[in-house]
Amino acid sequence: MIRRFFTIPIVVTTALLAAALGCALTGSCGSVSEVQARLLDGLKVVTVARDLDHPWGLTFLPDGKALITEKGGRMRLVALTGQQAPQVIEGLPPVRDEGQGGLLDVALDPDYTNQPWVYWSYSEAGTGPEARLSGTAVARGQIKDGRMAQVEVIYRQRPKVEGSGHFGSRLVFARDKTLFITLGERQKDQPSKPGRDHAQNVASALGKVVRIQRDGGIPNDNPRFAGSGALPELWSIGHRNPQGAALHPVTGELWITEHGPQGGDEVNRVLPGRNHGWPLASDGCPYGSLPTESCRVNGGRHAPDFEPPLTTWVPWSIAPSGLAFNTGKRYPGWEGQLFSGSLKGEAVWRMTLDGNRIVDREPLLKGRIGRIRDVRMGPDGWLYLLTDGDGGRLIRLER
Repeated sequence: MIRRFFTIPIVVTTALLAAALGCALTGSCGSVSEVQARLLDGLKVVTVARDLDHPWGLTFLPDGKALITEKGGRMRLVALTGQQAPQVIEGLPPVRDEGQGGLLDVALDPDYTNQPWVYWSYSEAGTGPEARLSGTAVARGQIKDGRMAQVEVIYRQRPKVEGSGHFGSRLVFARDKTLFITLGERQKDQPSKPGRDHAQNVASALGKVVRIQRDGGIPNDNPRFAGSGALPELWSIGHRNPQGAALHPVTGELWITEHGPQGGDEVNRVLPGRNHGWPLASDGCPYGSLPTESCRVNGGRHAPDFEPPLTTWVPWSIAPSGLAFNTGKRYPGWEGQLFSGSLKGEAVWRMTLDGNRIVDREPLLKGRIGRIRDVRMGPDGWLYLLTDGDGGRLIRLER
């Protein structure tokens, strides 16, 4: 497949130049770089909230506000008008903020108006003699008077293991109101060390996508995997570290992004009962080798044994993050396209689809606004971004 890469020219308007000049001469507004950042790659970058502490996940409430998770353990309520300081929601259970772990994704119940449950994923420490261990967990609660009430843990990845990497984790509600959870393999699988293939072990929830009911129950129509002790919540296996997920607006199927090792980052269409190959096959290169087009794990061959990715990034990684389909009408010519954040590449990747094929892709805002942790489609039809770091921002992209 031929992939074309192009960049939309930066548009500089007379008003923008005047604003930058006035700022430089009078010092009466922000820095020149801040003024210039308002219009990049044909997109107007609008900061809705700033000074967020490593924001990770984002969802929108019916009242015009958003819930944002911060990796250290805070959940904050933010007005999309930008006219109010973010409010901290108290009462969440403790998280293990270590490495890639912490407070992760957040989602609303499909029937939030009548059943105002908020769901979130986080890294949870073990207890007693297993206190050094951790795993991804999912809890839910209801916001009352600025606190999270009726908190209950509805899912725990098993087993808990040592380490601080690859927790996943995105939460996506399916059309039938079941909940998909993407789970990393916790960096326990290395192609150079066979025999530790947790992502291939159906008795383990490491390196999987699972599907549960809203109360934590198991749907009766989940796929059945062959193998001793196969977990009933499994939807697909053979994943590495999926940190982006969204439902296809036409088919209702789950699409995800996941990190490869050295190169080999993927976009995957996740169907029930499928095996995506990690750590037995990848377009990425094993650690310890120099990333090239020829050092792919198992030669990068997926089919017929494993489900092939829709697109990959080789030989260098972009570290893909949040994922969103454009379901609005704010971006003429970009209807139905797919957008992924990028941490290492500091870009938003715009992908053009032809059915279930990705036929074109290009990076937007590359190196302009920092590491992008999440991408979401807002209820107002605009795309929203979370930038990573201790000065993280909630950004609205207008066009």
